[in-house]
Amino acid sequence: MDDNKNLINNQPTVGKMAKAGALFLALWGILHVWVGYEGIHRYLTMDIGGLWDMVAGGSNAPHNLIQVTNDAITANLQKHLLLNFCMDVGGFGVLGLILAWVIYNRGSWIAYFIALIAIGICDLSFTFSLVTSGIIEPNIPTISGPIIWVIAMGLIPFGLSSLTKK
Repeated sequence: MDDNKNLINNQPTVGKMAKAGALFLALWGILHVWVGYEGIHRYLTMDIGGLWDMVAGGSNAPHNLIQVTNDAITANLQKHLLLNFCMDVGGFGVLGLILAWVIYNRGSWIAYFIALIAIGICDLSFTFSLVTSGIIEPNIPTISGPIIWVIAMGLIPFGLSSLTKK
């Protein structure tokens, strides 16, 4: 029945690999929207230490050695910078969800390349500037995002390459 619908609308058929990759991209988006939500929640309910706990804990920035400033201006600046970081991560999560939907339903190469480049810059800069530098602990929650993104970006082209007009 889906093939008939595609035949009538002259829409390309999206391959199973692209759909699977899009689902991984959607999972990536959900995880990143959660980070944005958690950052906003901590901003509204905790002191600056609660926000630092989200983005520290690696070998070069252990939680027990972080010194939270007593200066109100510096604390306010740090709190807003961390909030902005978390909201940017959440915004990329929303972008990931939108691109996943477009890839899953439309089989768009443009959406794939936006996910590859824009989200790649987001995730890989996080990985190399914060995780591999020892600022953030490389545990399952922190490395799952980049792993899921790599899986999504690896699967999607195989389902898009089989797009055909029916």
